Amino acid sequence: MLEKTDATEDGRLEAVIGRQSHTFVGRIVGHQAFWVFLAMVAAGLSLTLLTETFATPQNLFNVTRNFAFVGIVALGMTVVIISGGIDLSVGSVLCLSAMVLAITMNAGWGLVPSAALALAVSALVGLINGALIAYVRIPSFVVTLGMLSVARSLAMVISGNRVVFQFGPDEKLLFQLGGGSTFSIANPVIALFLFGVATALLLRWTRWGTHVFAIGANERAAGLTGIAVARVKVSVYVFSSLMAGIAGVLEAGWLGGVTTNLGQSMELSVIAATVIGGANLLGGAGTVFGSVVGAALIEVIRNSLILLGIGTFWQGAFVGSFIVLAVAFDRIRAYRDTES
Repeated sequence: MLEKTDATEDGRLEAVIGRQSHTFVGRIVGHQAFWVFLAMVAAGLSLTLLTETFATPQNLFNVTRNFAFVGIVALGMTVVIISGGIDLSVGSVLCLSAMVLAITMNAGWGLVPSAALALAVSALVGLINGALIAYVRIPSFVVTLGMLSVARSLAMVISGNRVVFQFGPDEKLLFQLGGGSTFSIANPVIALFLFGVATALLLRWTRWGTHVFAIGANERAAGLTGIAVARVKVSVYVFSSLMAGIAGVLEAGWLGGVTTNLGQSMELSVIAATVIGGANLLGGAGTVFGSVVGAALIEVIRNSLILLGIGTFWQGAFVGSFIVLAVAFDRIRAYRDTES
């Protein structure tokens, strides 16, 4: 019985690693993300026909810029979910990063050292999360839920729970970074594209990416093959917090001010984006493309509610329904694969 179990676990591990060798087009078409992308395109075309404002350059600029922040954080969440974990602290880490940046720039620091310190603090939060999860073996849900409160509390402490809206001598540079555009494309969207490509390459073409998938598929089998499970897990949570920290820096530049409620409940939209895009909450599956498309679809839904005159309070109902449906379809597909 033991030999049969080990063979089954090894087979699942090999299957997950093997999925990475498929062609890019084959992977996209065969995954849920492709159909979510089609749904987003259909929604965009429908809104173009039903409203006069959706397809305007200004509205499209706003839609792409708005989902870019969620998309950047979703890159980190995608890696975490692939590894079989969850990170509920990303919204608070985003707030803490933005607040560290705001406080230091307000004190006269330049943008570069302030941003470096903000990202260092974000990485430290991820390191603590990862160490507690990987070495102390506390469930990721518990650790990151606790860090959700800790990180936001730290943001309140260092700011005195006040709004910071003056950013010192490099203020215009910060505003251009987060709120400006290049070739009529919002800078956060360009950042999302660059980090998205980098993350996709890491997951597909590096040993680290293969190990992340393997751990999510079967942690025990991954350990038996010689993968340093604990170290990879720590790196995953550091990566997630770094993505949240980067989004915090960019969002501070876009908003032109930082409050302690920045990023509140953002983790729900981020998790929704990854799950809608095809990430498996049980681990071992997920794509960068899917998470970005999921984030875009959520923003298109939010924008459509506004343009069609539907109360924004319905946004949560739509997003929640999409999460349940996405997970349900994934479970049905997994069941059919098992039966076949």
